[in-house]
Amino acid sequence: MATSELASEQQAFDLNIDKVLEHWTVSFALREVIANALDEQALTGTADPEILEDAAGSWHVRDFGRGVRYQHLSQNESREKKRSPAVIGQFGVGLKDALAVFDRRQVGVTIRSRHGDIQIGRRPKTNFADMVVLHALVDPPSDPQMVGTDVVLSGVTAEQVADAKALFLQFSGDTVLETTDIGQVLAKPAPRGAGRIYVKGLLVAEEPNFLFSYNITALNAPLRRALNRERSNVGRTAYTDRVKKILTSCTGRAVAGPLAADLAEYERGRSHDEIVSWTEVAVHACRVLQTHEKVMFVTAFDLAEGSPQLDYARDDGYRLIVVPGTVAAKLGRLTDLAGDPMIDLSQYREQWNDSFSFTFVEREQLTTPERSVFDHAGAIVALIGRRLGSGKVRRILVSETMRLSEAGDMTLGLWRPDERDIIVRRDQLGNLSTFSAVVLHELGHAYSGETDGSLAFEEELSRLLGVVAQAALSPR
Repeated sequence: MATSELASEQQAFDLNIDKVLEHWTVSFALREVIANALDEQALTGTADPEILEDAAGSWHVRDFGRGVRYQHLSQNESREKKRSPAVIGQFGVGLKDALAVFDRRQVGVTIRSRHGDIQIGRRPKTNFADMVVLHALVDPPSDPQMVGTDVVLSGVTAEQVADAKALFLQFSGDTVLETTDIGQVLAKPAPRGAGRIYVKGLLVAEEPNFLFSYNITALNAPLRRALNRERSNVGRTAYTDRVKKILTSCTGRAVAGPLAADLAEYERGRSHDEIVSWTEVAVHACRVLQTHEKVMFVTAFDLAEGSPQLDYARDDGYRLIVVPGTVAAKLGRLTDLAGDPMIDLSQYREQWNDSFSFTFVEREQLTTPERSVFDHAGAIVALIGRRLGSGKVRRILVSETMRLSEAGDMTLGLWRPDERDIIVRRDQLGNLSTFSAVVLHELGHAYSGETDGSLAFEEELSRLLGVVAQAALSPR
């Protein structure tokens, strides 16, 4: 029999609730009523629900949807809600649980719609007169033209209503930082407060050491299983995958920036759990940040070493981002979201050297002391029995700038085999001893054809130094 066909007498509908959630507060029961109103608004596209107190002190939770029917109290699962991604609740037991809690907490309830008025009361169970159980008492509608559903509650305080509303994202005032297909990243209500975990707008857990709050809108199987009747105190393992997926789907600076700043606190032990627990989140944040900013990623060890390369990078406009070693080890093999290589010390050095051009200084541009040192170039080469300008080495040049070494500083000198040139950095002309050492080092490369650290280079350099020493000791 449809509710609209109810006779004038009252109908008693057995709610079949065997066990009341005894630890539930009035605010938890209110949560279910508010959730139903929000779901109806989402399903029907009607006006936002109203939550207000009337002159008599009763509280109303009013939506403007299709109106509740007593049949809704028999559903265990709403297929309509299950199909809709926007709704909060998916299990019909929520309203029945709320009614049981209101009865236990001595809260008066009247549910009004154009389909009928529903209250709660205790009646004998059908065919079992000695078992008095909770029933929904259904009367004909007091307002057959009413739009939506009005749940009227007496014996409820403003504080209980406020506590119930605080369980919903819609009433929290939380700022959405970024929205993804999995859910949203939210700014925490207070920087030092707990992060909140919402599922489809309903608070299910709090995380004391989270950097952000989250609203999960696309559920997976573990999270569905964890959302029991109580829909509170859901364990982290149930939503970890969803939160990580949200973070690694973000592409904006509003999320990546704070995560990168949090990375810098890692070595001090002050990072939040998203960084400490999930390396893939930290790596993704670095990729996003570089997509939007000119940054270079370094470790605390890099900073402690104090490579001059750090200053060169700062001078080039890079902002240094300190990351843990575990994160730094992964960045070298990755690109940012635009496809560009991630910039760490090694990559910066490669880019510097690839784009490098010498700033040569002609002899006439040198100062008088510098010229007096530079003019010994031919004599230094002559000490090893060679003549500058013929044979292996064609000329020695001076440059203001040089390529970066693996240590991150500018090299002192360079041998260019194709041009047969030795290039010396200008600041090495400060005295003859320094200049001679650089020239002899590069002559070692020229005549061995090998790089630093190789046996052939070391042997050739040792031979050249021996020749110079012998020449210096020989009588003139």
